[in-house]
Formats: sequence, structure tokens, C-alpha cells
Amino acid sequence: MAASKLQALWNHPAGPKTIHFWAPTFKWGISIANIADFAKPPEKISYPQQIAVTATGVIWSRYSTVITPKNWNLFSVNLAMAATGMYQLSRKLRHDYSSEAAVAKE
Repeated sequence: MAASKLQALWNHPAGPKTIHFWAPTFKWGISIANIADFAKPPEKISYPQQIAVTATGVIWSRYSTVITPKNWNLFSVNLAMAATGMYQLSRKLRHDYSSEAAVAKE
């Protein structure tokens, strides 16, 4: 049973014998780095960088569901990129607007 599943993965058009497997696999490094940046202070977060990460995640998540063959590795990494980018943007926005509100009250 397990051998047949591994054989099917190995021979899949987006399997480990193709770039369609390895490119998204290495792209996980961007999402992991973005998760590591959750500990970074919000004032050090870059709007352009996080907008790019979020947009890339959203656009390529959609693309990965319409291509043939479906590439679920590409879909999952880009979904993670979109989610981490949106979270980082929300942290930055909350920090910037709460800082502005505190300054305005003074």
C-alpha cells in the first residue's frame, strides 16, 4: 500500500523528478523566514516586502489550482505565504495606527 503511494508520488507530473516539485519546496524557506519574523518588533516590518509576500501568495495560490496538473505543494506554500504576509501587515498596521493615536492624544 505505502509503496504504491510512494510510486504514485514519484511518477506524478509534479513529483520529485520535476522542477514543479522542487521550486515550491524551496519556497517554503520564505514562509519559514516570515514566521521567524513574528518575533521581530512591528516597527521593523517592511510594508513593501509584506505586500509583495501577500500578493505573491494570493496570486500563485489561485494559479496553482487552475494549472494542469494540480500542484498542491505550490498551493500550500503560497497559501502559507499569503497568510503570514497578511498577519505581518496586520501587526504593522496595528502598531502604526495605535502609535499615531497615542501621539494624537498627547
